[in-house]
Amino acid sequence: KSIVLNADSAGLIVVSARVSGERRDPHGIGLFVVPADAPGVTIEPYPTQDGGRAAEVTFAGVAVDGGDVLGDSEGGLPLLVRVAEHGIAALAAEALGSMSALHALTVDYLKTRKQFGVTVGSFQALQHRAVDMLIALEQARSMAIYGAMMVEAGDAAERAAALSAVKVQVNKACRFLGQEAVQLHGGIGMTMEYIGAHHFKRLAMIEYQLGDTPYHLRRVADDGGLIAA
Repeated sequence: KSIVLNADSAGLIVVSARVSGERRDPHGIGLFVVPADAPGVTIEPYPTQDGGRAAEVTFAGVAVDGGDVLGDSEGGLPLLVRVAEHGIAALAAEALGSMSALHALTVDYLKTRKQFGVTVGSFQALQHRAVDMLIALEQARSMAIYGAMMVEAGDAAERAAALSAVKVQVNKACRFLGQEAVQLHGGIGMTMEYIGAHHFKRLAMIEYQLGDTPYHLRRVADDGGLIAA
């Protein structure tokens, strides 16, 4: 398993594995609870770009029994999907908080940084860019709230399309606000001594966690969009 977040600090690892059927078959996927120190389990940890931790986890001849099965032995995919849906809603909320802080940092910087004898925030072009950041932030806020509402929706197809739409909008906002913040700060925006750079890195990671923009756009399109014709 690749890019297993925080695997080096886990005591138990939930592992998905195909136990029957063919590739792409939604049935036949089992979930197994495996101790991290079980014979045959190898964990190779490494730092991630946003300051977190991840690992490559290898399973070689690991033995499991019936007591290690989580739920239906061949019906693990719906559980994986639900966990991912809750994860998207949580990532949207985390991204919203990070983007809010980054926007506030950027506006404060524009108000205090001086060039040509005046604060750079007095330049109308930079004011417009700060407003564009605010618009993207508020759009992401609306979608994060929508995601929190839809994550418990009863209709699985409607829920999936909604959360994919949430991830698309939040992903776009993460990239836009992150890049704008760096550009408006100048060189300081990329220094690790400045908190803004840490927000930028985390937002860049969130954009690719649990599906990037093209993946979720395809899901929304395949499901016929959010509004029925």
